[in-house]
Amino acid sequence: MAITATQSNPQTDLVSMLNGTAGKTSQTAVEEMSDRFLKLLVTQLKNQDPMNPMENAELTTQLAQMSTVEGINKLNDGLAALNSQYKATQVLQGASLVGRSVLAEGDALTLTSAGAVGGMTLDSKADSVKVQVLNSNGALVQTLDMGKQDAGLVRFAWDGKDSNGVAQAQGEYSFKVVATAAGESVDHTTYSLGSVQSVALNDSGVEVEVSGLGNRSLDQIKQIF
Repeated sequence: MAITATQSNPQTDLVSMLNGTAGKTSQTAVEEMSDRFLKLLVTQLKNQDPMNPMENAELTTQLAQMSTVEGINKLNDGLAALNSQYKATQVLQGASLVGRSVLAEGDALTLTSAGAVGGMTLDSKADSVKVQVLNSNGALVQTLDMGKQDAGLVRFAWDGKDSNGVAQAQGEYSFKVVATAAGESVDHTTYSLGSVQSVALNDSGVEVEVSGLGNRSLDQIKQIF
């Protein structure tokens, strides 16, 4: 699948970078600011009262302020360059996921001839974990009793049969997790299995399109197969 980009123009950005124009604007702004400061300072020195000349401390303070502003602008330029490199690295990482199966945040459950697979992460140990499988109408189809589970990632498999042992039609289902410890609910995050269809780069970073789930950021992917 091709890597697409939204809300930005990678080709224009690349051309600008190769031509060295990406950093010229900010550099020119810094140079213009420095020139204006120096002109103002020279004018101030020329027109100062000979009987009350500018003190060394005051001159030093103004020069230090100019140096600080230049330093901040250079730091901002450096951070912008690092951010661009980081995004480029994320795109390469995301591209390697195309065609791979992943566990990504979601509550969808796709039933095939081989069954269905999902998962969850528990924030703490649970005395009881149950997975409720729901059909497209939200009706309860099956309840999977996972028993006690430690904190962390827990995967489950559904054979596609309802509570009466009747095989259900292949297609899209959903699931809910009920996890408790000493009668109290345990915080958790649900994950669905899907395949990565494409990768997109936008202002917020890299997103991957997962079948049955839509777009997910890289930090929403728990496991890769």
